[in-house]
Amino acid sequence: MDARGGRPHPVPTPLTEPYWRACRRGELAIQRCAGCRRYVHLPEPACPFCGGGDLAFAPVSGRGRVVTHTTVHRSFAPGFTGAAPYTLVWVELAEQAGLRAFGGLRGRPPGGPRIGLPVRVVFTDLPGFGPIPDFRPETEDHER
Repeated sequence: MDARGGRPHPVPTPLTEPYWRACRRGELAIQRCAGCRRYVHLPEPACPFCGGGDLAFAPVSGRGRVVTHTTVHRSFAPGFTGAAPYTLVWVELAEQAGLRAFGGLRGRPPGGPRIGLPVRVVFTDLPGFGPIPDFRPETEDHER
């Protein structure tokens, strides 16, 4: 992470640059193994399922369900001290059981979303970096 402008920024590497390039296009792209066809996230140099080395980034729907979450009420992390409260979610994406992505929860007051809440990816502009993936409820129903 780089701390330009106060808030930490991702530091793309040759392995992760295709992911961030897709985010700049407004797409969520996840590695997919050409051998076993499984999705792999976070990016890896080789498939953890079959050992294959042919992993290309492919767009996914960005839809899924919350599997766990946390709400930060007080942060000591540089760049986040004035942002609390905020909620972070792990989302199991619809494309594959166990395929999970992480992000902030938007479009809902901070606090515990229900496990299983349907969500979709949205992109939040991180000043000085560009779009990063977050999630918002699939419907406008904000009921807890």
